[in-house]
Formats: sequence, C-alpha cells, structure tokens
Amino acid sequence: MRYQVVSSPKNVVWFLTLLTITVFFHCSATAKTQNSLKRGSSLSVEDDSDFLTSPDESFTCGFHGVGTNAYWFSIWFTNSKSRTVVWMANRDKPVNSLGSRVSLRKDGSLVLTDVDGATVWQISTNSSSLDVERAELLNSGNLVLKDAHGKILWQSFDFPTDTLLPNQPFTKSKKLISTLGRGTFGTGYFSFYFDNDNVLKLMYDGPDISSLYWPDPDYNPFDNGRTNYNSSRIAVLDDSGNFLSSDKLQFSASDMGVGVKRRLTMDYDGNLRLYSLNSLTGFWVITWEAMAEMCKVHGICGKNGICIYTPQPKCSCPPGYEVVDTSNLNKGCKPKFNLTCSQSQQVKFVQIQQVDFYGFDLNYSESISFDNCRKFCLEDCRCEAFSYRLTGEGRCYTKSALFNGYKSPNFPGSIYLRLPMSVEASVSTKLNASDACSRTNVTKVVVGSPSMYANSSKRLRWVYMYWFAFAVGAVEILFILSAWWLLFRRHGAAAPIEDGYHVISSQFRMFRYPELKKATKNFKEELGRGASGAVYKGCWQMKEW
Repeated sequence: MRYQVVSSPKNVVWFLTLLTITVFFHCSATAKTQNSLKRGSSLSVEDDSDFLTSPDESFTCGFHGVGTNAYWFSIWFTNSKSRTVVWMANRDKPVNSLGSRVSLRKDGSLVLTDVDGATVWQISTNSSSLDVERAELLNSGNLVLKDAHGKILWQSFDFPTDTLLPNQPFTKSKKLISTLGRGTFGTGYFSFYFDNDNVLKLMYDGPDISSLYWPDPDYNPFDNGRTNYNSSRIAVLDDSGNFLSSDKLQFSASDMGVGVKRRLTMDYDGNLRLYSLNSLTGFWVITWEAMAEMCKVHGICGKNGICIYTPQPKCSCPPGYEVVDTSNLNKGCKPKFNLTCSQSQQVKFVQIQQVDFYGFDLNYSESISFDNCRKFCLEDCRCEAFSYRLTGEGRCYTKSALFNGYKSPNFPGSIYLRLPMSVEASVSTKLNASDACSRTNVTKVVVGSPSMYANSSKRLRWVYMYWFAFAVGAVEILFILSAWWLLFRRHGAAAPIEDGYHVISSQFRMFRYPELKKATKNFKEELGRGASGAVYKGCWQMKEW
C-alpha cells in the first residue's frame, strides 16, 4: 500500500517559516553561550551579548563596565549578584565604551584595542602564535589559548589579579594584589605572595613604605606555625574549600564541602578572605579570613594615622595632625606644625595611652627609665615620637616615622608624640574617627615641667605606694576572714554576716592614700622591703580612728 502526501503551497511556506525561526533562535542561543573564540573573531564592547560563557555557565568572559565609559576585559562569576570579577586583563588601563574590542587575530595573538585602535593589552605564548587555534573559557574560570590538538599554550590562571580560584596553582611567581578601593579595579597596595624565605605573607606596599603584617612579624615562621624549609613554594585551594601550602599554612572554609562556588580574594582593606557563593541569593559569605583584628593591618590608615575601634575600625589623626584627604582617610594625616632641629624650638611630648605605631624604630632599649627614654628622643633630631611600655621592665622605642598606628586596650604602653610647644594638645584632646568620635586618654608632658613622669624616683615612689596599700588591704582581709571563722566556731552556729563584719570593722578600717601619706610623713622612713614592696613607718592618733 502506498501513501501520498499532498501539501499545499501555503503549508510549505508555514513550514519553512517555522524552520527558519527555529534555526535562528538555536543559532542565537548558541552564540550567546559560546565558550570559545576562533582565530579571526572578536568580542565587541558595544554588544552586551558578546561574551564567552563556560560550558557549565559558572563563569563569563567579556567586557565589564563601571560607569558609562570605563570597561575591562574580565572574567566574572555569572550567577553572583554583582558579577564579581575574578580576573582582569587591563586592570589599570580601562578602555572606551565605543569601538573597543578584544580580538584573536589570524596570526594567533589575543589583543585588546581601544577606540583609537591602540593596543592596550596583548598576550604572548612560549610557542609560535601561529599555533593558536582558539581562545576558550573553561568551567574552572580559566581562560586559555589552545592549539589544534587542544594543548594549552597560555592561561589566565598564570596571571592572577586579586583572586585565586579552586584548583588554580599559586606559586612563587604569582601574587594576589588588591584593588585600590571598593568598586574599583586599579592595582592597590596590599598583596599576598610567597616571600624569599618560602613563607606566604601579606604585605602593605604603599607610596611611602613597605611593611609585612601577616603572619605576625614579631615571631619566626615556626612560632607562627609555618616552615621555611620547603622551597617548592606552591599552594592550592581545592573544591571543598581546603587551602594547603608548602609552608604548612592550612585553613578550611567554615562550610567545607563540594558543590559550592568559592574564591580567595586579597581585599582592598588588606585582609585575605575566603568566600562562598550563596546560590539562592547570589551573595557572598565570608568563610575564613586571615586578620581577625583589622587595626593590625599595616598601612590601613596611612602615614601618621591611627586605627581605632568604634566598634568598627576607623581612621583617626593624632593631636597636632589633620587628614590629608577627607574623602579618603586611608591616605593618612599630615602635621599642622613644622618640627625643626633648632635648639631654640621648645618642644613637648603628648601621651596617647594604649596607642602604638609599629616599626620604624630608631632605637630599642630595655630596663630603662621613662626619663632616659624621653632623653633619647630629645637628643635625636630624627625622632618624631617614642613608645614606652611598662610590662615587666621599662621598654623604650624611639620612632623615625609614624606608620601602622593602632589603639588597643591590650597594649601595655603609650606613644609620646614630639610636638612644638605652640601646638595645642591637652587632656581633652579627642581622636576623631570618620564622623565618630572616640575619646582617648591624652596627657601632655612638657619638657622641663613637673609631671607624673618628671623623674624616675617619683614614679618608683608611686609604685611603692601602690604595693603598700595593697599589702595593708591584704592583711585586713586576712584578719576579717580569721575573725569570721572564730566567731562561727565559738557560737556553734552561723551568725549573721553583718554582725561579724560589724565586730571586725570596729577594730580595723580601710585607709585612704592621703591618710597614709600623712601618717608616714610622705613615706619618709622605710622599715624594709620584700617581694611585695616596701614597708614604711607610720603613726596615727587614736582619735583619728
């Protein structure tokens, strides 16, 4: 049996139209999700749909814009809310919004050109450019150039910017360098890298100074849980969120496990953070960070600046200084005075308690009195301040520059700023921190004038007085406890505490410091001393009790 299909011209037209539309949308969808760029092709900044997408659609590569006329050839997370950039070709040279393009030329070179045709960025391969067949964006977020056999001739993983992706090798030749600020892409001042001693470190490399701040520079690698014996200098972040390095640095994401999009980023504020992407909201969650105390990040408040907690870290200027740029407190502070080496210029020292400036020590001395420490600073024209610590024995640090300033309640000392006498700074001086004021105990110490720290013997006298008062208080407590025990034992039952205390307090009482000073005639006659301090002779009239 034979069948005959009869089609009218009208049906044929409808069929061809439907077929054309289907093919068009299929080709359009294919173009929008392409993951490779063949030789002789290009991506244009003017076409918002002109980009590469990884096969699993996790990453996108194309032109990323900020504002209306600044674009970067970049790779970003497709599903993140803010299209988080993980790699940039031209981070310090944005291109125009018109006429700019990235091309894989027929000679095999990948070139980024601006509106005027000028080459902004161009890659080179170890082999001949003629071997390059295509550019391809992989599921890992790695942009690669391949030859006809699929061999990788160049990859973006070898040239990270501020972010490390899972399974991206981090070696001695690589650095993560922060951006300048939030929402910007220019090269910043903070970096994460392998130092020459084979240890991974964080460094501030600013216009004025370079300073290492993580791991703690006050300790050697072994005390910081690292080793510098392995010279391979390689580290990697795996898919589960585990980071492992040849210097024994190890850490893991708090949500450790597979199936989560992650990134390790050197942030603009100087902290190294591991992020996980919430697939439902598109927002990032911090799952690990290197610095728990942001005020210990060097350079965060610039030259002469002090980082304080309010409770968030804020930048402040010390007495006698003012901000360089009110729109960016990270640029630090500048002096409102001119400090000279002339002997005719009278100077004073202003104390700021629990504040220190790390590094740039002219001298370091132990077991030294406050007077001698101050003298060291006075006699050295380069000295801008000195730090004095009372932990154990007196420690003195004279400073040639004021960087990495921070205020901490755990710091057992003070910084003493060297200022001209004409600069007003008093006990009421405040540290203003970015619209939030944080009151700091500031004491003026004038050279040559009496003060609490006028001489070492007076300070020792205060120390002895405190020990004496402590000893008297301890003895009184001992008598109270003994009498309380005897009273309970004598009556065979627990008497009211108030009654026992009344009996004892009628025989002993606490003495105030002015009374002790009067009774001992200003601590005139010392009877002896021991581990608890000195004991002085004192007399009271019975009517004074």
